[in-house]
Amino acid sequence: MKLLSEHHSKQDQAPLEDPISGIANLFDVSVVLIVAMIIALMTALNMLELFDPNTEVTLTKKNAQGQMEIISKKGKEIKVKKLSPEEAAGHGERLGTAYQLEDGQIIYVPENDG
Repeated sequence: MKLLSEHHSKQDQAPLEDPISGIANLFDVSVVLIVAMIIALMTALNMLELFDPNTEVTLTKKNAQGQMEIISKKGKEIKVKKLSPEEAAGHGERLGTAYQLEDGQIIYVPENDG
């Protein structure tokens, strides 16, 4: 009888699964979700050209203090130039007219010389 009771107690003490083992799977899922969100954001903003090494892209940003950033990409090289309102001021000649459409798109129309 003693042998039977020892055998029975060993089955009840079977090793349980480690509760922390699921954390690795959660990490993998979160990385996949982050990459999917980045791709969705780039697609929504029509910025997939940033990943193409054969394209040239120029972006301008202006913050609340009036400082502008010009981000230009030629091939694989990306340059960021920060301008203050004083640096952007000066004299020049009119080259054309820019129109902003209802959807936010800006169209540049050059002036004719003759």
